Amino acid sequence: MFELSQDHEDFRKVVRDFAEREVEPHVAQWDKDHHFPTDLVPKMGDLGLFGLVVPEEFGGSLDPEEGGAFTSLCVAIEELGRVDQSIGITLSAGVGLGINPILTYGNDEQKQQFLPDLVAGRALAGFGLTEPDAGSDAGATRTKAARDGDEWVVDGAKAFITNSGTDITSVVTVTARTGTDSNGNAEISAIMIPSGTPGFTVEPAYDKLGWHISDTHGLTFQNCRVPEGNLLGEQGQGFKQFLKTLDDGRIAISALAVGMAQAMLELSTDYAKTRTAFGRPIGSNQGVSFQVADLAVSVEAARLLTYKAAWLKDEMEAGRRSLKEVKQAASIAKLYSSEAAVTATRIAVQIFGGNGFMEEYPVARFYRDGKILEIGEGTSEVQRMLIARHLGLGA
Repeated sequence: MFELSQDHEDFRKVVRDFAEREVEPHVAQWDKDHHFPTDLVPKMGDLGLFGLVVPEEFGGSLDPEEGGAFTSLCVAIEELGRVDQSIGITLSAGVGLGINPILTYGNDEQKQQFLPDLVAGRALAGFGLTEPDAGSDAGATRTKAARDGDEWVVDGAKAFITNSGTDITSVVTVTARTGTDSNGNAEISAIMIPSGTPGFTVEPAYDKLGWHISDTHGLTFQNCRVPEGNLLGEQGQGFKQFLKTLDDGRIAISALAVGMAQAMLELSTDYAKTRTAFGRPIGSNQGVSFQVADLAVSVEAARLLTYKAAWLKDEMEAGRRSLKEVKQAASIAKLYSSEAAVTATRIAVQIFGGNGFMEEYPVARFYRDGKILEIGEGTSEVQRMLIARHLGLGA
């Protein structure tokens, strides 16, 4: 059965120290200013966070014989998310949506061109899937890419793309229609578009409910030309590629949710012990103590589901588990953990009372950040649909 190794626990301490030292003192101001801390990314790279699942030849630390690399990534995402969700999603998206598609489907030239800088934190990459009219219904993609000689000409728009407009963003991989298959269905391919390419416009940053520190933009492409060699993987395989990318991303989002729930448990426990009312700590009241106890249960359950899914992912990479098992575990973990985290923020704000409604207390920031966990990387409704299908139910 799965368990976190001592190496994983030691690594957790390293990342927690980094998060508490380099992130926690600044996040309230960064959040207030909607500031993306570009200078933090190379520090995360120096710690090796972007290279956990990347082979050494591209600057990473992956040892295929050792195993547990994806679990290590989830530990890092959890610990960053425990301090701030925006920084956690910067790592999650930077690896899962930026690095992984290139690592998994790129040719040697593409890997050598982009991966070393991405692993080192000198650059970030994004993944353009969602569109204004095509989110969960990715088959409705309207962005098109047509061959013109030895170039792809891309036209269309993407929405809600993470790490797409920073000063160090080097490339965004986008899904686009490149034709139709033998059944008349849209042929979807993935194409890499470097930052600064003529015709590639990064729209102004969104004014979001939460994740104020995270970089998120809409993208537009008008007669945007890139070399034919920027096709990522095989033509027409983009749909399958992003489905696998989302499977991994769901486990990563689950780890991010665990970090949030853990933070709510710690903050609520401390507040219940120190905040007094009617001459005694509010935690001595059963109404409060039971809520904190429920938080402890949900954190434990979410963590177990998350790391079971991460373990299965690592086991699959070693050839000992199936993709079907990973997909089901990923959906279960993502569904439960994201909803548990959102509930945890509501409980924490309630325990903090009026103070929980004040921005000077971190629970307010977590409350704003939480809702997106039930939406991004596949909504809760999509996860229920996938879980039901696995059981032979539903359409």
